[in-house]
Amino acid sequence: MTQIPAERLGNEVLRSKIMTAEEAAKLVKDGDTVGVSGFTPSAYPKVVPPAIAKRATEGGEKFKINLYSGASLGPECDTALTEAGVINYRMPYQTNATIRKAINAGEVKYTDMHLSHSTQYVNYGFIPRVNVAIVEAIQITPEGHFYPATAVGNVQTYVNQADVVIIELNCAKPLEMVGMHDIYECVNPPEREPIPIKKPGDRVGTPYVKCGLDKISAIVYSDLQDTARPLTPVDETSQKIADNMLAFLRAEVAAGRLPKNLLPMQSGVGSVANAVLYGLADSEFEHLNFYGEVAQDSMLECVRRGKADVCSATSITASPEGLEAFYRDIDKFVGKMVLRPQEIANSPEVARRLGVISMNTALEADIYGNVNSTHTTGTRMMNGIGGSGDFARNGALSCFFCHSVAKGGAISAVVPMCSHVDHTEHDTHVFISEQGVADVRGLSPKERAKVIINNVAHPTFRDQLMDYFERACALNGNSQTPHILSEAFKFHTSLAETGSMLFKK
Repeated sequence: MTQIPAERLGNEVLRSKIMTAEEAAKLVKDGDTVGVSGFTPSAYPKVVPPAIAKRATEGGEKFKINLYSGASLGPECDTALTEAGVINYRMPYQTNATIRKAINAGEVKYTDMHLSHSTQYVNYGFIPRVNVAIVEAIQITPEGHFYPATAVGNVQTYVNQADVVIIELNCAKPLEMVGMHDIYECVNPPEREPIPIKKPGDRVGTPYVKCGLDKISAIVYSDLQDTARPLTPVDETSQKIADNMLAFLRAEVAAGRLPKNLLPMQSGVGSVANAVLYGLADSEFEHLNFYGEVAQDSMLECVRRGKADVCSATSITASPEGLEAFYRDIDKFVGKMVLRPQEIANSPEVARRLGVISMNTALEADIYGNVNSTHTTGTRMMNGIGGSGDFARNGALSCFFCHSVAKGGAISAVVPMCSHVDHTEHDTHVFISEQGVADVRGLSPKERAKVIINNVAHPTFRDQLMDYFERACALNGNSQTPHILSEAFKFHTSLAETGSMLFKK
């Protein structure tokens, strides 16, 4: 068994609890609810979950578990456990291709939810309590508390509930991360108090996760890095979207609606988000602040170059190259990087107080401003809603990106009616595609429709969309939100029947 260095394990008494991944895996029983660390494959357990899966695939055991996390996990967890057939129920967010297939096949029960709600679901007893917590840490204190690695997620909540705590002590991740975390817990109503964060960099909790010597059941050595996702290259269309977003921000500053350093920004992941943030890194903007759930390569670059004063998140979700660069330049992030529990990172209360600029991706938007972020053709889950709803509804400015077309022009991102709704028209302010910007703040539904069609939709589909809108107005006596219910999903039915949303009148 690999020796754990003394600087990683602050209490020698705990050495009696060191065991192999296979031994620790036996602590998980049939029917258990397992809460794990990790958030969009960062800081998730990497050695015990495969050992649990091995019990089913090679040992022939028949058992099922419920699996809770912060968000999606790496293949050592989500993929291995799904392929082993041991996951009964999963929450709160998913992008993993293997478990996505299992969810859409009805083999795994799945609850999608706002990431700020996931802790509450557990603490309020809405879903089964956590029996076992499996977490990654970089150091354990003499008191039995531990420092997380590159993400926090829901780890404190799961540790609080669990009867069995298994710590994967990752000795390959740098100890320089100690002190970057800020673990603040909300108590349940009616005793809940305001979260005392007034600025993105405020630290209001402890730098470690509270656990205790008696609660730790097993310690397992690990030296595996996060299986980070490669960075998607910024294509020409994504760059145009980014340029349009930056032009909009400059106009808002010029109009006096945003300060010169903007407001704290939240961004989802992906090529467009990276293009926007790299654009900010190259821009005239200074003293930027970030407050959200993920810090990806471009956000880290803003900090590295001195463009950003603070980056507050729950996870460092970087590419392999971005993660390596973060470790190499870690001294540049000390005092500027804050990693929080996701109920704090995604808190509607804090988002509203700070006035966060929310920037997220839409799979499709309809002409009235409703957004589908999670489902293809309304039925198949593509990914979870994540934190986009937390910020879109509660931030100061809600922006959604989309490529105007997909599948070589066969699919329009703008449709008469969304096939699935994650964000209603009440929560959306600005739409940006490579075609332009649709600022729909303060507009009536019919005004929104014209602005979205003319500025965001692809020219190929504009006539088709405008024809629907005008006929809907005529049919419904120019009512508040005109629709032709028999045709509202014709774009989608045409796609299913012909392979294209483009059709003849």
